[in-house]
Formats: sequence, C-alpha cells, structure tokens
Amino acid sequence: MKFNEYKLCKEILKSLDLMNYEVATEVQKKVIPLVLEGNNVLVKSQTGSGKTAAFGIPVIELLNWEELKPQALVIVPTRELAVQVGEDLFNIGRFKRTKVLTVFGKTSITRQEKELKQKTHVVVGTPGRLIDLIERKSLDLSNIKYLIIDEADEILNMGFIEQLEVIMNKLPFDRKNILLSATMPDKIKSLAHKYIKEYEEVVTEEKNLVKDTISQQLYNVNEEDKLNLLLDVLVKENPDSAIIFCNTKNKVDQVFEELVKYNCEKIHGGMEQADRINVMNEFKKGNYRYLVATDVAARGIDIEDISLVINYDIPVDKEIYVHRIGRTGRIGKKGTAITFITKFESKFLSDIEDLIGMKLKVVKRPSAEEVRNLRREYLDKINTNDVEKKSKGTALNKEIVKLHINAGKKTKMRAVDIVGAICSIEGVTKDDIGIIEVKDISTFVEIINNKGDLVYKKLQDTNIKGRLRKVSKKED
Repeated sequence: MKFNEYKLCKEILKSLDLMNYEVATEVQKKVIPLVLEGNNVLVKSQTGSGKTAAFGIPVIELLNWEELKPQALVIVPTRELAVQVGEDLFNIGRFKRTKVLTVFGKTSITRQEKELKQKTHVVVGTPGRLIDLIERKSLDLSNIKYLIIDEADEILNMGFIEQLEVIMNKLPFDRKNILLSATMPDKIKSLAHKYIKEYEEVVTEEKNLVKDTISQQLYNVNEEDKLNLLLDVLVKENPDSAIIFCNTKNKVDQVFEELVKYNCEKIHGGMEQADRINVMNEFKKGNYRYLVATDVAARGIDIEDISLVINYDIPVDKEIYVHRIGRTGRIGKKGTAITFITKFESKFLSDIEDLIGMKLKVVKRPSAEEVRNLRREYLDKINTNDVEKKSKGTALNKEIVKLHINAGKKTKMRAVDIVGAICSIEGVTKDDIGIIEVKDISTFVEIINNKGDLVYKKLQDTNIKGRLRKVSKKED
C-alpha cells in the first residue's frame, strides 16, 4: 500500500516522497489507519520494521499547527533513541512546519525551557528529564492529545515504571495512547489495562526477523581468545559497516584499543553525552567503519546499511539479543549477526534460542590460511576513503534553505516580524516559510519550496522590524 492512498496532507506526502518512503511496511499499514481513526493502539513489531513512521505519520497529520502548546508527547528509554526519533518526526513534518523538541538529561535544561516557551508541537524525551521539566512547570501537558511510549519493554526493564506512571497521571484523560515494543511482556499489557482500558492490538510477525533477513552464526571460543577471533572474523566478513557489542564499558574500551587503527570508534554510558551523540552522528555518516558499543546503541537506533553485528559478549538478557541483531537486516535488507560464546554461557544461549524459535548455526573459526588470503582485500577496504552515507533528511534539505538573522528575543524580534518581512517579497507567501526559531540574539528560519535563494537575496536589502539585519545561510 502506497502512502498516497491514506488521507494525508500534501506536505507530509512530499516529505515521505523525498525520503523514499514508497510502500508502507506491515506495521505501518496496520497502525496508520487506526491512529487516524482515533484509536488507542498497542503495537508489537520487530525491530527495524518502521514503527517510528507508523505512529509519526498519523500523529503529525492530526496535529493542529496553530496550537502553541505541545500536542504530542513521545517517551523513549535512552538519549540516543530520543535524538533519532526526534529527527525522524522532524523530517516527516518538515514541510508541515512541525516543531519537534527533544529533551534528555546531561544537556542544558535552561535551553530546553526556553524552547518550550515557543510554539512546540511534539516533545520527545526520556522519563527523568520530562519529569524535571514538568516539576519546574516548564512543560505544559494540558493540551497533550497523543501519548506515545516507544520501546516500552526497555522503559520498564530500565526501572522507569514509576516515572512513567507519574507522567501518565498528569496527562489529560481524553488523550490517545500508542504503546510500541519489539517484545510484549505481561507488565506492558498490565500497564495498558491500567491506563488505557480500551485499545486495538497490532502484532506483526508475518516475517521472522531471524529467519528471513538476518543470517545468524555462533562461534565457540575461550574468553582469552575472543580478541584474536574477532580480528579473524572481521577479515573474513570484511563488512562495510559493523557494530561490535560488549556487555561492559571496560570491555568496550579494551576492544576499541585493539581496533582503533582499523577506522573504529566507541560508545558507552561512561562517555559525555555530547561525545556519544557526536560518535553516533559520525558513524551514521560513514566516517567510521566499526563501532564498539554497549547496549546504549542496541535499542531502536536506525543506521543505514549495517551489514554485520557481532556479539563479542553474549547478552544475559535474551530480549537484548533481538534488539542488538536488529541493527542489521532493517526493513527488507539482509544482514549477518555473529555471536561469540564461551563454555560457561550455555544458559544464555538456550534462553535466546527459545525466544527466537531456532538454533543458532555453529560456525568453524576461519583458518590461518583463509585469513592470510583475505587480509590484503580487508586492508585495501580499510584504507580506502569512505563513501559518506546520506541521512534520511538529505533529500529534504536540497530544497530547503535555513537562514540566520542576527536578531532575537533581546532585540524584541518575534516570529511575526520575520513572517511579515518575508511575505513582503514578491512571489513568496507564508506557505514558503518553514520552522522559525527565535533565540536570544539570533533567529533561524527555514525557507521551503525552493524559494530559499530568492528570500536570502531579497532580505539583504529588506527591513526586518524597522531596519536591515545581517542575514546569512546556515549550513547544517
């Protein structure tokens, strides 16, 4: 089913077209109509199936652009996932001028409070920071019409149930609710029965993730020989892009030290938040071939063309295994997942195999001769210049120009002043103006519909709030 078969506005259809969203996935086909019809929905769908767009498309369609207060609240378990979901929703609503604010800890709460004083349609955040903003009376929940709980199983696994209930109890009673998860333990259904009562349940298991899209392999190894095996497996597989999962940050550091010379980066919870976000962004762009990570990178992170996932340490939580390997084989693409296991970890393996309903294929270690024969090809790929990956929003940016104006709140600049100046330009209307962000000393405005260059040129000699302002193009 194509997206133009739904009752969606032309602005959303334009975004989807530019992002190459052609045919709805199974979860999107089932969820989009239910949300558009005003239902509460409980969704179980495998990782990589397109759940963010499944709720994002209809919710953004239903938002009232004129409203100043937030209308949709999206709760996610991790900061990395908050960033990604925020980006995805921003891209879907780009031409509808949907303002999406992402909030999480270890970043400036003052900046987030200032953002919330402006028109905001969607707030995406982690439970702790959302409660902080609510308690400081900076986040007004009175107009929330849609509550989305994404990766619900992980939110509960991380012990956020109390924070979640605090937030839910402060929301309007007549809101619509969407809960999404790759697994569906009883505690999620209990939460749904307690707070939602009536809902439509969507389960998509028409394609078995582990059998249809991901080739899974198992290597038996002694703990002290894992690193040598890892180096040999990387030579044999020679992936363009791979994530190597470890159970602890210390193990991540150890593996990273051995792989750093092979175009590698690392991410774990002991790093500063800004550094973690920067590493993920660079990895998404293809600037690093390998990423060594703890499970902060296992949940919901959508990175294009990860061809290989390696469980350097087998996860002790069977459901984490599903999320780890789900970084590859996303939305119809093929991938490979390799797990290292020691003789003391058979219990964890049994739990995983029971969950996925199949035995992992035991593979022999690459021979010394095989590794030797493949090493030149491996080194050639490592030493070649990487081709930068394009993000989902790249195509959207081609016809959008973001302008910087050197005036903001401290000089009494308002969004209406910007709109007035731009609409005074012949051939430009308010429909050509995208998201406007008025900061303390600066203002950023997006010009859409390929009118950016025209507006930029005309604003060089057009008064804004009584006088000429310095206007420049901002490169993202």
